[in-house]
Amino acid sequence: MAAKFTFFQVGNGDMTLVRLADFNVTTILIDCHIRSKADDPNDDTPDVARALRERLLRDDKDRPYVDAFMLSHPDKDHCGGLSKHFWLGHPDEYPDDKKDRWEKRIIIRELWSSPLVFRRRSKNHTLCDDAIAFNKEARRRVQYWRDHRWASSGNRIKIMGEDVDGKTDDLRSILVKSDEWFSDINGSSSSVFRAQLLAPAPHEDDANLEEQLTKNESSIVMNMEIWPSQFSSKRTRFFVGGDAEVLIWERMWERFENAPETLAYDLLLAPHHCSWHTLSWDSWWGKGEDAKVSEAARNALGQAKQSATIVSSSKKIVDDLNDPPCIRAKREYRAILREVDGWFACTEENGSKGVLELESASDGTVIKAAVAVAAAATSAAAAAAPRAGALKK
Repeated sequence: MAAKFTFFQVGNGDMTLVRLADFNVTTILIDCHIRSKADDPNDDTPDVARALRERLLRDDKDRPYVDAFMLSHPDKDHCGGLSKHFWLGHPDEYPDDKKDRWEKRIIIRELWSSPLVFRRRSKNHTLCDDAIAFNKEARRRVQYWRDHRWASSGNRIKIMGEDVDGKTDDLRSILVKSDEWFSDINGSSSSVFRAQLLAPAPHEDDANLEEQLTKNESSIVMNMEIWPSQFSSKRTRFFVGGDAEVLIWERMWERFENAPETLAYDLLLAPHHCSWHTLSWDSWWGKGEDAKVSEAARNALGQAKQSATIVSSSKKIVDDLNDPPCIRAKREYRAILREVDGWFACTEENGSKGVLELESASDGTVIKAAVAVAAAATSAAAAAAPRAGALKK
């Protein structure tokens, strides 16, 4: 099977599932936003919890799982529904075996977490209950590793970026520093995946900068290389940046102007749900068309490869003063894509049945998949079976 990217329709929020093209169908979930309104049969909010479970494998105890879950930053629209739909605790204490298979909480085999996004949250920002639960689980897994110097599936954690004051110095074996590459997922090296962490990083030598780096500016920024199939020579570059705003993208260009290939992508998840604040210091609501684009930020986000795709995980983008999503940001992204014959998509506008489903083509670009998802697969072999073809954008 080809590598697949599922963007769930979660309004202005993020929830993306990556399924790798290996025999085990390794899964990486980036953020979640599962709204309780979906439980109301009279509400048309997509049931993304069900849609997610339909795409996951189950272990030998019939427990659904993701191989890795990455929280880009601890906002409710990136972690909502976490406690209800995911098991946060030691796998030996899993309590849902007697529940209906569609109600069983999802096992997270490996957690990908950044301590800086919690440390840098603003003094006026109160963490939601799901963010607190995530942080508690991350701390449990770190302590488990410190106690045992080893961790089994369900207890593993990968630390994304160093903490301040040497707080992660003893965690080198489970730490990915900014600018480093890694290819291991849940304790195993992958032959069809590798990723470079680009942010966050501590800036203890620059007190003024550190003061500016709030939770949004501390979002995990990562460029993944994903093989379309086990036999591909090309790779799909998938670029994610949480809610990182203009300050971060200006710094990205400052760092990589002489190595722009670091920022190149075939698929970009538009930061902060297609927000104008990603591309400008000016307020769209306040200045409208007089708002100025930051050239450096646009350059950083403008490294689209031929036939690239940009996805806005957001509500429908209309010509008004809302932000996010912002019509002016959409126009800038579409201008970037015109130069490479690319495609801009919005989850609410271009998805169907609660999802926007893309897959990697053999040349590394992504195409819109025509995939009928059956009931949850029960084995890697079943999930790896041939599926329907794909439609060109």
